Amino acid sequence: MWRKRSTGTVNIYVGNLPYRTSDEDLNTLFAPFGEVESARVIIDRETGRSRGFGFVEMADDEQALAAIEGLNGSDFQGRPLTVNQARPRAAGGGGGGGGFRGGPRGGSRGGDSGGFGRGGGRGGFDRF
Repeated sequence: MWRKRSTGTVNIYVGNLPYRTSDEDLNTLFAPFGEVESARVIIDRETGRSRGFGFVEMADDEQALAAIEGLNGSDFQGRPLTVNQARPRAAGGGGGGGGFRGGPRGGSRGGDSGGFGRGGGRGGFDRF
């Protein structure tokens, strides 16, 4: 039933966390349900701010189930938590979308549009 990590622990996803939540807050929240092996809030690499979710590793299945049942839907600092067994990352993937994909979206760049698309140029600007 439970997917155990190579360390023998059970990984739990915790969502809808307030952005000010720290790793220590998460540890304190889960401690009444058993031995917390690790607790971490996921931080955005670019902004350095919380992404609003985290992961907690509990020592065994019973403790993990007790934590999920006790905390899922409960209020934490004014927000209802989503707590469930973490799913493994999908194979492949990695990295997010975004970034420049190149090229205009349909149509040609020909004509006398000044590179600004339909509706004529933008007054007051010279072509580059």
